[in-house]
Amino acid sequence: MLLIKNGYMIDPKSGREGKFDILTEGEKILRIGKGLERPEEGCEVIDAEGLLVAPGLVDVHVHFRDPGFPLKEDIVTGAAAAAAGGFTTVVMMANTKPPIDNRETLAYVLEKGYGTDIHVLSCANVTKGMRGKELTPVEELAEAGAAGFTDDGVPLLDGNLVREAMERAAGLDMPVSFHEEDPGLIDNNGINRGKASGFFGIGGSPREAEIRLVERDLQLALETGANINIQHISARESVELVRQARARGSNIHAEATPHHFTLTEEAAIQYGTLAKMNPPLREEEDRLAIIRGLVDGTIDIIATDHAPHTAEEKEKPITEAPSGIIGLETALSLGITRLVEAGYLTMRRLLRLMSTNPANLYHLDAGYLAEGGPADIILIDTAAEYAPESYASRSANTPFTGWRLRGKVVRTICAGRTAYEEAP
Repeated sequence: MLLIKNGYMIDPKSGREGKFDILTEGEKILRIGKGLERPEEGCEVIDAEGLLVAPGLVDVHVHFRDPGFPLKEDIVTGAAAAAAGGFTTVVMMANTKPPIDNRETLAYVLEKGYGTDIHVLSCANVTKGMRGKELTPVEELAEAGAAGFTDDGVPLLDGNLVREAMERAAGLDMPVSFHEEDPGLIDNNGINRGKASGFFGIGGSPREAEIRLVERDLQLALETGANINIQHISARESVELVRQARARGSNIHAEATPHHFTLTEEAAIQYGTLAKMNPPLREEEDRLAIIRGLVDGTIDIIATDHAPHTAEEKEKPITEAPSGIIGLETALSLGITRLVEAGYLTMRRLLRLMSTNPANLYHLDAGYLAEGGPADIILIDTAAEYAPESYASRSANTPFTGWRLRGKVVRTICAGRTAYEEAP
């Protein structure tokens, strides 16, 4: 048993907040109330005075590079990074090597994830080999434990195939997530076509590459009734398209990353490959449009797109270095610093975007605090200021190292057990 006393609790699902104690037993919350006493001698008591008590965060877009790329990250180190960032549930993407387009690879990642201190789930691929030509056996993969379907990292260009994938996923009531970039319009990906591409003297990635596929997939989703997620949205026009589609259908979802609501293409000029990602950082108007989307509910999920790479890879020239940054250990702090402290969102709203809503997308029993609910709980020092210097992740490819951030996870509890505790 575990008793958390004297903390300020926020449950973003019910809206309940205030000073409450929480008593857990096994993997569940037993009681929530005021003035709870330790029921037995063996019960651990945590004094959360001055701390925010919230549900464990849920990230539905992470890359743990396992199998295939263990020097970047594996499921064990990725889970440790997640716990350090306050995430108790993550959903891995399927662009591994081999890809997760078969039962055997899916079984491998799920079994390895089960051995970590948090809940590690995985998507399976939409198409075999991520080649965009033939659908995977989605029903079989769903039965084997896939949380959803995506070819994230590779856009799906065949509209007829996308329609069929949506129809089959809708029949299973499972989400499909889309990486929206038309490669036919891109010369050098990872850098916005504009000021940044001009600085580097390369073609770059135009906003139209995202807009074109977002528009197609939103229309297909409305026609099929599929539950879809537009991943890592980057362009203001895409935000508006999602806003219009959500007014017509309830199964439309979109996610924003902390780097897209924090940075612009100026960061790519300043940090080089450490700020290279797909889709790229765009203009200030795009960043503000993403924030407005988070404020009004157009964008209903914050996800990290945690994408570890080695230092050697990121030291390559801008056109050769891989895209992506790590994000699990700075996501909550960036949300607090750039959204809550800046006055855009309440803390309750931020937590909903990072726990309840992503859990709802994947029909997970997560992202809330209630009696009988999961004992997935985080303790946050919202007043703490710090500058990240080292990471639990195996990689350190991020422009946020050394930034002054506010809000820090001091303890992560998953299934009633401590998965992370800040060093004294």
